[in-house]
Amino acid sequence: MAAVRVCGIDELVENQASRFVLDGVPIAVVKDAAGDVFAIGDTCTHGDISLAEGFVEDDTLECWAHGSKFSLRTGKPLTLPAYEPVPVYQVEISGGDVLIDPAVTVTV
Repeated sequence: MAAVRVCGIDELVENQASRFVLDGVPIAVVKDAAGDVFAIGDTCTHGDISLAEGFVEDDTLECWAHGSKFSLRTGKPLTLPAYEPVPVYQVEISGGDVLIDPAVTVTV
């Protein structure tokens, strides 16, 4: 699958996650205060919880249910109880659109 448009960059709220499902893959997309856009797997590895419902702080996304924080850059959990990373997806910005290929993860 090729990268597909998920939204316009202006549709993303700064420091807030948005949930998208691409080809059956739930993805949390975040635009940080610097304007950088990140895409990580939307399901907490500790429990079946949507990370997009959590809290963005600096370069992390915190699961609202149990408090695990995941790096937006690497997908690695930075706090317990989660100990498994979530996938990180490559983000392309083209003409003001955010493009993601759910079949392509980034190795960090």
